[in-house]
Amino acid sequence: MQTKYIFVTGGVISSLGKGLTAASIGTLLEAKGFKIAMMKLDPYLNVDPGTMSPFQHGEVYVTDDGAETDLDLGHYYRYTNSPLSKVSNTTSGQIYDTVIKKERRGDYLGKTVQVIPHITNEIKRRIKACSKQEKGIDIVLVEIGGTVGDIEAMPFLEAIRQFRYDNRDDCINVHLTYVPFLEAAGETKTKPTQHSTQALRSIGISPDMIICRSKKTLVSDDKEKISLFCNVPREAVIDAIDVKHSVYEVPLLLHKQNTDSIICRLLGIKDRAANIKSWEKLVDTIKKSTSKTVTVGVVGKYIRHCDAYKSIFEALYHSATDAGYKLEIKTFESHKVEDYKTIEETIGGCDGYLVPGGFDTRGWEGKLLTARYCRENKIPYFGICLGMQALVVEYARNVAGIKKANSTEMDAKTSAPVISLLSEQRNVEDLGGTMRLGAYPCVLKKGTKAFEAYGKEDISERHRHRYEFNNEYKKTLEDKGLVISGIYKKDNLCEIAEVPEHPWMVGVQYHPEFKSKPTEPHPMFKEFVKAMVN
Repeated sequence: MQTKYIFVTGGVISSLGKGLTAASIGTLLEAKGFKIAMMKLDPYLNVDPGTMSPFQHGEVYVTDDGAETDLDLGHYYRYTNSPLSKVSNTTSGQIYDTVIKKERRGDYLGKTVQVIPHITNEIKRRIKACSKQEKGIDIVLVEIGGTVGDIEAMPFLEAIRQFRYDNRDDCINVHLTYVPFLEAAGETKTKPTQHSTQALRSIGISPDMIICRSKKTLVSDDKEKISLFCNVPREAVIDAIDVKHSVYEVPLLLHKQNTDSIICRLLGIKDRAANIKSWEKLVDTIKKSTSKTVTVGVVGKYIRHCDAYKSIFEALYHSATDAGYKLEIKTFESHKVEDYKTIEETIGGCDGYLVPGGFDTRGWEGKLLTARYCRENKIPYFGICLGMQALVVEYARNVAGIKKANSTEMDAKTSAPVISLLSEQRNVEDLGGTMRLGAYPCVLKKGTKAFEAYGKEDISERHRHRYEFNNEYKKTLEDKGLVISGIYKKDNLCEIAEVPEHPWMVGVQYHPEFKSKPTEPHPMFKEFVKAMVN
């Protein structure tokens, strides 16, 4: 079968949920037995989001091969089995960087380098590369970031126009728009969708399907109007109303309207029956959640941006649902946790606490106080990345008696660097793409909580950090009871630390949240939730 391409664009306003929509379409196509690949094109000039503030961009999602990518790749992972790698996320910064390097080498043989054809050709080349990262990919879904009309997105849209022209029988465009409901008038308004579609058509792209985000189901007359003015078949005008229980309902909402079958027809491929039983079971489980609630406190640095810890929140949700509980997340800004005497008033009342990753000094002492509060009161604690380092430093200070224990990230001149910079990081000048990134193997120690969670000795998890546990303090801390339960053998690096005389106090240097799915919760999150329930 010739590889097919679905380009997903957005109009009217941003944050409509293109990533969720694209991922949901991918879910349905996989349920029909097609092998898919997903890709995100981001118009910003940063090479990747690795150096961007979480307050601006949300979380950075990391792939096995070490790419720092857009958070929408997290949606792709949770909803589909698409391969995800460095070719799955391309930015304007990467495109221009590649083209300029080629120009400096003389690859263009003296030609004037221009947006068309050089930038657009590089975009098209990368789309093709995504389709070839594994054998047998049937359909590639390409999401274009931003909104139609954004000046920075124009090269991507032009590249798609050209790509469709070159592969006219193998491409379709799915356009996601917003259809507002005016309370005062008591009706929906289709004009913004008409304008958005006109803007898309003005650059040579005619949508084949329009998915309409709205608070209310569109009446037939509204769909007829959109069909007429946007030149899209009536059946290809799809509702995407706000779901009631969970975003994992979206694939079923689209399937109910035959979205997947219509896409097969538009692509000219034979339709197949979709096996969505596992997804129906998941949504049914979510809807039937009991009145029992488990409450987790997340003590972090970037709490004000709800997407900064997106994968962590989702992983907690997966495991709570799997355990038959509703999840309540209480968020606390770590820099406001200032005094151990009043910590109960500040963050008390949760069944367990998760301290996530972060960078720099702000909120560091608050994370240490949270670790101490959980250790001394036998409350389940899960530390991820910097949260694991907080567990170790707190234990060193208050159990091992190393009163000045610290991380060199927080105090470069500390006399007790229990956490220190990786040796290969000491001469690094560029911040982007230079951390320990991607998947690394880890060997687990039998008889530990980590081994109990995974049920095997050898695992692989994804990393994103510069600082590590300092092995000079390993024997001292182990003699005082700390258990190093996971090791990266090649460099003898600590990956997991546990407090044994505790119901569940575990810190991991890696990011397990990146590998949790709603149908397959991550084992460490499952054990953490189980500990909170108990």
